[in-house]
Amino acid sequence: MAELKPAWIEGKVAANTHRTQNLFSLQIEADVAPFEAGQYTSLALDIDGERVAQSYSILSAPGERPLEFFFYTQLDGKLSARLSALQVGDSVLIQQLPEGAFTLNNVPPGNDLWLLATGTGVAPFLSLLKTPQVWQRFEHIILVYAVRQWDDIAYSELIDTLKKDYPDRFRFVPFVSREKVDDTIHGHIPASITNGTIERVAGRVLSLNDSQIMLCGNPGMVQDALAALEQKGFSRSIDGKTGQITLEAYW
Repeated sequence: MAELKPAWIEGKVAANTHRTQNLFSLQIEADVAPFEAGQYTSLALDIDGERVAQSYSILSAPGERPLEFFFYTQLDGKLSARLSALQVGDSVLIQQLPEGAFTLNNVPPGNDLWLLATGTGVAPFLSLLKTPQVWQRFEHIILVYAVRQWDDIAYSELIDTLKKDYPDRFRFVPFVSREKVDDTIHGHIPASITNGTIERVAGRVLSLNDSQIMLCGNPGMVQDALAALEQKGFSRSIDGKTGQITLEAYW
């Protein structure tokens, strides 16, 4: 059977927000199919006669328009560099049918939901946090967001709104690895799981019975955090097996 090619449609850039030298967000008006928080789609540009495509998580909540995406400009990334230069009104190709299983429907029940992200891997978590379903299912939600420098923390306005709206239910735990900043953890997520720092700062216990953990971001972080969690007895939810960990490596 011939492989079905993805259906590409034209989107229009509604906004391009440069947050730091290497981080930017695109808002795109496009008639994509309905999606679930946590899913992704692909963006593409025709560059030098070749269609260059890459999958990106949707940061917008389901039903929210325009669609928003969060990017890191790779030094050797042909597509991300071109995307970063797009202007309002420019065209970009987008895959019409979003996909992916990194969604709330694939997370087993629990009391606490831990969202552990590095860099732009925070995008699907911000989509989730904008939905009522996640607040209906979990009593406490802890967003752990790791960056290299404090200026790399994006969407702080949304995070501040969540802290205000859910003061007793939402915890924000920022990590900064390349500089020391007050009220942040200096270091990396996996080590903080092993030594208990992440629990102390969050004020919540990682519990086999009560916690669900979602990992998204740098594959090195995901792999090392998974290993640290498995050392504490946690296991993945995969292939019909119910565990405490749901993950997605971001590239």
